[in-house]
Amino acid sequence: MGRRRKGLPIHGWLVIDKPLEMTSTAVVSAVRRITGAAKVGHGGTLDPLATGILPVALGEATKTVSHVMDGRKLYRMGVRWGEQRDTDDGEGRVIATSEARPTLDQVRAALPAFTGVIDQVPPRFSAVKIDGRRAYDLARADADAPVDLKARPVRIDSITILTSAEEAVASPDRLDLLIAAGKGTYMRSLARDLAAALGTCAYMDSLRRLSCGPFDESHAISLDHLESLGHSAAGSDALLSVETALDDIPALALTDTEARRLAMGQPVALPPLLSRMGDAACGIAQPSAPDAPDERVYKAMSGTRLVAMARIVGGEIRPVRVMNL
Repeated sequence: MGRRRKGLPIHGWLVIDKPLEMTSTAVVSAVRRITGAAKVGHGGTLDPLATGILPVALGEATKTVSHVMDGRKLYRMGVRWGEQRDTDDGEGRVIATSEARPTLDQVRAALPAFTGVIDQVPPRFSAVKIDGRRAYDLARADADAPVDLKARPVRIDSITILTSAEEAVASPDRLDLLIAAGKGTYMRSLARDLAAALGTCAYMDSLRRLSCGPFDESHAISLDHLESLGHSAAGSDALLSVETALDDIPALALTDTEARRLAMGQPVALPPLLSRMGDAACGIAQPSAPDAPDERVYKAMSGTRLVAMARIVGGEIRPVRVMNL
């Protein structure tokens, strides 16, 4: 018999506006302490020097964390020209300097090379593993030794210059950018590489995440506000439903009998559901081959209750993660 987890069975999402100089892990610990929830995790790490949207999953919502982490993120980043830091942000030591200051037109001309799917080398001080060790551990062990980080593909959907021409003249050392990007994209690396492409050096001097997957600033609360709610947070408007994380994926409307089968890990026949849905079924893939999987994930619903995250394989709906709600 498994050991019962200590804490309250609270299920849902809290969207925390992470304060400066606090780790994402520390935020999770604070949420666990304040709410008393038995199970807590976050949907995408923010560095201590970053602020903004940190979705925190409680209970069964932790089963949807990967979907949130795979979603698009929106950032506001400040770039400071003229210095390169070994951490690629304001915490590190200066390793290079330059007098060159690019104009807004030069930056604008360079941005297309950094949009779409690009190859990006993570920062030396990052959580990427090299032969089983974190890159930041290797960098801290010997600040002057090279850390062999391989470039990897990341997706940047758009980069918008927020700095006006007047601001650029008044503060030529800084630039503010709005970036929409996919999973695994390092803003610190973007600042570093953009500067290199412009014949200068720079580091990220501020970062705020404005959205993460379906969550944005309209959902966010501060840790101070959460503290004031205490254990009552579980019954407040601050706690969003588990399925909020899945707002962007199509739903499969199950009968009670189908919901019970899926909840027990058993497959459910697809044709009856398609028949019931009629024209609404056009958004559901119907694989051509009997065993061909549909790689998309669906939310299987019984009324307003989330039963499972599911995939379609051949003519069956098969559970990926069953929700105990």
